[in-house]
Amino acid sequence: MGARQCEGCLSGLLIPLALWSIIVNILLYFPNGQTSYASSNKLTNYVWYFEGICFSGVMMLIVATVLLVLDSGNNYKCCQSENCSKKYMTLLSIIFSALGIAFSGYCLVISVLGLVQGPYCRTLNGWEYAFEDTAGRFLTDSSTWAQCLEPAHVVEWNIILFSILITLSGLQVIVCLIRLIIQLIKILCGTYSVIIQPGVI
Repeated sequence: MGARQCEGCLSGLLIPLALWSIIVNILLYFPNGQTSYASSNKLTNYVWYFEGICFSGVMMLIVATVLLVLDSGNNYKCCQSENCSKKYMTLLSIIFSALGIAFSGYCLVISVLGLVQGPYCRTLNGWEYAFEDTAGRFLTDSSTWAQCLEPAHVVEWNIILFSILITLSGLQVIVCLIRLIIQLIKILCGTYSVIIQPGVI
């Protein structure tokens, strides 16, 4: 029961992480709370990948819900044998944990790319990616951030929000990976037989 409760806690942790990912991703569309930049498409292209809203958000909520159902302890019988049912519950848990890693991993990668690329902003040369060719070196050189004249403080806005998204999606990857390892250990260490013996069903 303790292991099951642990898995349930891990699955439940995915829900607030997913909700915060949605909120943070939405904030990226409104630098300094202004809507005009989103409506005129003057935002970094990586916000349009919906990494936090869709993948690390809505899809992770679905994954978390399914995992919570699987962790609930109810013995759903998908076949006549209890061992057979446990087998399929474990396989489903492995599949959805792997999907969780894929969804949150996508958000993690896109967020890193968005952070390294830097914001789309107006400079003395017009609207451009002012730090695109710096390979992320601008992140540690705040003296260069003044190149972005508009939106105001957009560099700090992007750095903070993309960093939060990276943290949230990274935690989701870790949680799903731990769940996946737990399920694989159950199979490999023989918590119950995954192979159905002849005559069992």
